[in-house]
Amino acid sequence: MAEAYIVEAVRTPVGRRRGGLAAAHPADLGAHVLKALVSRSGIDPSAVEDVVFGCLDTVGPQAGDIARTAWLAAGLPEEVPGVTIDRQCGSSQQAVHFAAQGVMSGTQDLVVAGGTQNMTQIPIAFASRQAAEPLGLTDGPFAGSQGWRERYGSLPVNQFHGAELMAGKWGISRLAMEEYALRSHQRAVRATDEGRFERETVAYGGVTVDEGPRRDTTLEKMAGLKPVLEGGTITAACSSQVSDGAAAMLIASERAVAVHGLTPRARIHHLSVRGEDPIRMLSAPIPATAYALKKAGMAIDDVDLVEINEAFAPVVLAWLKETGADPARVNVNGGAIALGHPLGATGVRLMTTLLHELERTQGRFGLQTMCEGGGQANVTIIERV
Repeated sequence: MAEAYIVEAVRTPVGRRRGGLAAAHPADLGAHVLKALVSRSGIDPSAVEDVVFGCLDTVGPQAGDIARTAWLAAGLPEEVPGVTIDRQCGSSQQAVHFAAQGVMSGTQDLVVAGGTQNMTQIPIAFASRQAAEPLGLTDGPFAGSQGWRERYGSLPVNQFHGAELMAGKWGISRLAMEEYALRSHQRAVRATDEGRFERETVAYGGVTVDEGPRRDTTLEKMAGLKPVLEGGTITAACSSQVSDGAAAMLIASERAVAVHGLTPRARIHHLSVRGEDPIRMLSAPIPATAYALKKAGMAIDDVDLVEINEAFAPVVLAWLKETGADPARVNVNGGAIALGHPLGATGVRLMTTLLHELERTQGRFGLQTMCEGGGQANVTIIERV
């Protein structure tokens, strides 16, 4: 099978809700990273065969195949198509998978993968409600399905409920989650101060650094927050931040590397996706990681760095318990609790950070995984070259 290489990867800083990127059209955020990607790679943009973007809640400014809109908004060639996909929080990681699979199959040579999301303008789940209610559709994606009710009854399908289920199943205390959240902020602040994100980010307007990390947060402040669900343990402090941002990367075949004089930075070593309990929803990275490592013929200790999306603190803490991974290798520059989670862009944001950190530390293998709606998880293993 042909190889798929990562040639270039860039992202915007991640903006806080109602922060410096709040007014940006999501297509313009996407266009911004696409222009930077073309400029940095030096590629002739007309040679790109497809643009695969992740985006959720595709209504209003995010509707109408935003991958295509972002490419055209960037002033790039009209003959290049685009497609937008939704695998919930893993959408742009799946975009990388589709791009790499196109290259590995031999049917494509140059594909852009990325994602964009403005959660300030279109809050999570708001879009589906706004689109459904005028049509008299109030059941949402689950309750109205007879087959779903027969299989899962009236159990709540809610990410906060899923996080509570994980905390309970793996015996994770509120204090442990808050200690983890504090560490995420501390690592993100350190990474920012040391300039670790500078090479991977392209400033947008006046926003030059990630807006999410809190320098002044403490365990005492976290302890004063009320749980999201009555009687629960999950608070906003232990959850990913509502955010705005975009990211993109260029995936190339060996042939394209030679023809266009490109320099590969990493090789796609493995890609897979698995599913699990959709009610608990957030625990799929655990079996997905086991599956990926077995299929790749690797052990967790073979992996130099891990990026697992911090949708909620128990997602990472339960994964650490089950995999036995070294916490010192996991989310070393902080995660979504500190840096934010612009849903459709996070997958490529994580991989962009993973790639640059592998280069900084001279590591070889990096593994990325993230929980996704419906109880799913993508896993990608990249090898620095």
